[in-house]
Amino acid sequence: MKISVCIPIYNFDVRELVDDLKKEIKNQSIDAEIVLIDDASEENFRQINNELQNKVEQFVLLEKNIGRSRIRNLFLNYTKGDFLLFLDCDVKIDDKNFLANYLKEIDQNRGVEVLYGNFKIDPAHSGTLRNRYSIEKEIFSVKRSSDFALLKTVNFIIKRNVLEKFPFNEVLLNYGYEDFVFAKTLEFSKVKFSAIQNPVIHFDDASNEDFLNKTKTAIDSLCLLLQNSDNEKFIKDIKVYRVAKKIKNIKMKSPFLFLYSLLEKKIVMNLLSKNPNLKYFDLYKLGLLLRKMQ
Repeated sequence: MKISVCIPIYNFDVRELVDDLKKEIKNQSIDAEIVLIDDASEENFRQINNELQNKVEQFVLLEKNIGRSRIRNLFLNYTKGDFLLFLDCDVKIDDKNFLANYLKEIDQNRGVEVLYGNFKIDPAHSGTLRNRYSIEKEIFSVKRSSDFALLKTVNFIIKRNVLEKFPFNEVLLNYGYEDFVFAKTLEFSKVKFSAIQNPVIHFDDASNEDFLNKTKTAIDSLCLLLQNSDNEKFIKDIKVYRVAKKIKNIKMKSPFLFLYSLLEKKIVMNLLSKNPNLKYFDLYKLGLLLRKMQ
């Protein structure tokens, strides 16, 4: 059984990540390949990663950024593995048996088609808004789960024919909710899924301001999904959408937005501070969405 390690790159140095993966592949004689696709990174990052050209099976350089969904589907064109292991470029391997752990789980959990391995936060950046959100809302602590809501694209392995049948939604070109829609698609299709503890360390040093800007992009992605009623089944369980829809249905959208406008400056100031409150972050997302909802 061959594994294709798929790393989409955007403005990040992946040399250490690739070296650690290659060490395990060599030391444990694992049948695996490493494939990199650079999504039109800045020239300095292309130069940094250029030395990997002869260290991996494929290193594809895109001249135009194609987005988080399409680039993951594109790996199907450049890989040969029975399973595709997707890793975000800004992660670090935390266990010398990382690949072996996945292989062991596939061998023991017969019929499993998708595995999610979780992630940890680099302690140096644990206080930022982005990473506080991850710690409280995204990282799970149980040993094992079959809850598709846990699935994130940072570190997961999927059977090749499953991704071919259920690719990422390429309408979502930008950041936000592509992993949620993907997980729901797999869940509705009754794909066999497990979330296990085989984490990577996530190095996200985005400032609070940068994360708020990414959040605006994510809400734009959600609004894009709202334009097609067929997407209702995918997004109806997203908390911010569920709350916004309820507020709108009881005709409280205008009163809410009036009160939010009075508090908005205070909310944003808190979210940009060294001690951001996640309840304020929920209100921030809700305000963004309600302003855009028709």
